[in-house]
Order: sequence, then C-alpha cells, then structure tokens
Amino acid sequence: MTLLSALAGDADIQALLSDAAEIAAMLRVERALADASADAGWISPEAAAAIATAIDGFTPDFAALEAGMAQDGVVIPALVKQLRARVPEPHGAALHKGATSQDIIDTALMLQLVPIFDLYESRLGGLLARLDRLAYDWSGRALMAHTRMQVALPTTWDAKLASWSEPLQRHLRALAAMRRSLLVVQLGGPVGDRSSFAGRGDAIAEHLAHRLDLGLAAPWHTTRDPIVALGALLALISGTLGKIGADLALLAQNEVAAIKLEGGGGSSAMAHKANPVNAEVLVALARANAGLSANLQQAMVHEYERSGAAWTLEWLTLPQMLINTGASLRLGLKLLDQLRQP
Repeated sequence: MTLLSALAGDADIQALLSDAAEIAAMLRVERALADASADAGWISPEAAAAIATAIDGFTPDFAALEAGMAQDGVVIPALVKQLRARVPEPHGAALHKGATSQDIIDTALMLQLVPIFDLYESRLGGLLARLDRLAYDWSGRALMAHTRMQVALPTTWDAKLASWSEPLQRHLRALAAMRRSLLVVQLGGPVGDRSSFAGRGDAIAEHLAHRLDLGLAAPWHTTRDPIVALGALLALISGTLGKIGADLALLAQNEVAAIKLEGGGGSSAMAHKANPVNAEVLVALARANAGLSANLQQAMVHEYERSGAAWTLEWLTLPQMLINTGASLRLGLKLLDQLRQP
C-alpha cells in the first residue's frame, strides 16, 4: 500500500484487480474454454482433461509474462506458451483453439467484475441503511438551506437525507441491471466473427457462458458501449458520494456548525483544527472519475476489428475508476459514521 492509496485507495478492489487475480481469471477462462470446446465437439474430452490438469498445477512465471506483455502488447501469447509447455502431446494444439487474446482477456475481466459488483452492492446497502437510520433519528430536525452558497430558507434533515439517499437507490438498481447486461462472455476468434470455430462457435460460447455463470452475447470485440456504460455508472456513484462529501464539509464549517464530524484530520500548525478529510477525498474522487469517464468514452473508437490503442486506453482507465469507486463507497461509510449533531 502506498501513502496515497491509504488515503484514497481501496485495498479490497486493488486485490481483485491485481496481476495475480487477473492471471487467475484468465486461467479459469482457458480451462472453461477447453471444457466448453469438448462439450461442443471442437476438441476431444481427453484434450480438455489434459488442459485442466496442466492448469490446475500451474504456477506462472511472472517475469516472462511481463516480458511478453511488453513485447506483444497483450499477456495471452506468453501465458499460452507457458501453458502449452505443460500440456502433453498430442493435446497442446487444443489449448486456446480458435480463440484470440481478446476473448480471454475480456471474459476474465467479467469474472473479476463479479466480486467487485458484490462489494459495491454491499457497501451501497450499508450507506442506504445508515441514511435510513439518520432519517429516523433526525426526523423533523430543522436545517438551514443554502442556495448558490448563500443562506436561503429553513428546510429539514428529512429532505437533505432523502436527496442523498434517492440517487444511491437508483445506482444500486442500475448496478443490479448491469449484472445482466454487462457480465457476459467474449468469444469471437481472431476477427470477431467466430469463423475460426468452424461452425461450432455459438455452441462453444453457450457452454462457456454456462460453465462460467456469465451471460451469453454475440462477439463484442469492438463494441465497447457496455464498458463505457459501466464507467458512466461508476462516475455517477462517486459523483453522488462527492456531493454528500461537499455538503458535509460545508455543513461542518465552524461558522455554519450544522453538524460535527468526529475524528477529523489534524494540522501540523493549527492544533484546534479537525479537517473533514474523508469528505474532501470524496469530492476529489468524484472529480477524478468524471474525467476518467470521458477518457473511457475515447476508448470506444476502435479501428477496424481491433484497436491496440483503444484497448490499452481502456486498461489504463477502467481499473482506476473501479478503485476510485470502491474508495468512494468505503469513505462514504466512514463519513456517515462520523456524523453527529453539534
């Protein structure tokens, strides 16, 4: 963990997106692909069993994978080379048969997103439960509203808390819907039309989806709008939490004093201060994800049937957005736990 990640990171999400987790997901896809290919008669059951045995006892050479990534722009050629060395003949050619690197990488990403979505849903549920509790405890309490940074008219905490809760409820519903629309297998072969599977591609994809408990979809190598939609939802979640953070930082100002935040951050020069650190970081994460969401939209533009540039931009952008969103949810929970009446 770095100093910055202690402030604005998320160890749980970072672990789920680590190199080790990514390679483990890719190996799971390769094994399921072999089994699905045998199910569809594309390779023999004996070949699938040999591939499964090779994968079960496999320890990757990460230095070689790093070198392969730097050389090829994707890690799969180096990974398949290491695996094939463990598969006895005549079954080596059955490994990865008909597939392309993008099939493995994209499907592995879907597998990594499953526990990330689980964590997001759990934290969103925790936030909503805390807001419900605050609404019960503070029901009917008066609060001065502010518009355009100026004192406006009296309102209530009921209205304020509802304005925080309702968008989070929408995001939770959107996340559940996205499980069905986004978490699907990728299987297109080298040019994304399944022609490399000699007419068995649809059957293999169906068996692959079943074995991995993912949805079934047509190949989507260059159709990245579902990924961009995920980025938009991540920006909405962190944006809503940034709004909550901004409100609480302002309400905790000494001259406003509408709330108190217990456990505020200290100052090296002013011992009396209790800085609203978690609220501030929520605002920063919201702004960061807003910018990254725009970057992710740039990654929609693929040339022809695959773009190395667009794909690399997606890799540079989406993982950080996932971490930022996890951090926003984590800090949102902490911030609500700090909240007290003055």
